[in-house]
Amino acid sequence: MTDAASESRRKFLVVADDSPEFAAALKYACRRAASTGGCVAMLKVIVPAEFEHWSGVREEIERQEREEAEALLQSLADRVVAETGLPPEFIIKHADGVRTALKQVVAADPTIKILILATSTAGRGPGPLISAIAKEGVGFSGRKLPVTVVPGDLTDAEIEELA
Repeated sequence: MTDAASESRRKFLVVADDSPEFAAALKYACRRAASTGGCVAMLKVIVPAEFEHWSGVREEIERQEREEAEALLQSLADRVVAETGLPPEFIIKHADGVRTALKQVVAADPTIKILILATSTAGRGPGPLISAIAKEGVGFSGRKLPVTVVPGDLTDAEIEELA
């Protein structure tokens, strides 16, 4: 998305990971984007390995992690296009953790208007990211950003009814 209209669209940001609840967050973000004329941005965070020896090995690991992140996001793109009619924005960030990456991404992009997260389906609380945000906030450099939390076990039909 590089034209002026797409640059001004409000973005619904979803953190892409391998959790079961990610599917609910993505589906909800897609439905909200489609119903409001927005678009979806997917953030994949790569936490650097603490590997101080053999920089060539570290570089190879980072290259492989980047390729895996790109492949994951690309595999989700068709689903986003089918739901929204627009290609998603891919954001791959190397950071010490998801909260750090979120702070950096949100601070750098004022068109991100809502962060969509889904609760854990494991039954042990809402999940570590939601718990951390609820307890400490995210701190987006003075910028206020709504966070929408959806139940991670919502069905597609339930999401379509809600969003």
